[in-house]
Amino acid sequence: MPTEHPSAAAYLQTKVMSASPEELRLMLLDGAIKFCRQGRDGLAARNYEACHNGFSRCRAILVELISSMRTEIDPGLCERLTGLYVFMINQLIEASHTRDATKADKVVELLEYDRETWVQLMERLAQERSSALAARARATGIPAAPVEPAESLSVSG
Repeated sequence: MPTEHPSAAAYLQTKVMSASPEELRLMLLDGAIKFCRQGRDGLAARNYEACHNGFSRCRAILVELISSMRTEIDPGLCERLTGLYVFMINQLIEASHTRDATKADKVVELLEYDRETWVQLMERLAQERSSALAARARATGIPAAPVEPAESLSVSG
């Protein structure tokens, strides 16, 4: 497995330490997509070490997404998301064992959809926060800085 350049690792560490919870989840989704693609590419190239490494890292991120859910906020949603992530984990295990790239492709598709949905939610929250800040600024007479969505955040590449 290639090692990261020290400055890239430092940048990523700074990005993670300064990110909001919403941005951290987006970074996890980006990482899961990246590693799932790497595993799928390894499978296609018959490089089973790369396949194992990519799928293992993707599964680890999916487990982290499951364990970081706050079930007290919306237990039903968390249960459905947990089921989806467990399905993805099982698909990756099956893809690796049966060497079936279509199962990995399905996981990438589901992760990309999850990411798109999350970005839309982040944009909506940013708009709501911006509106609330503007309303507070009008009420107090103190100008507020705009809130920017974090769509451009990525750990890929």
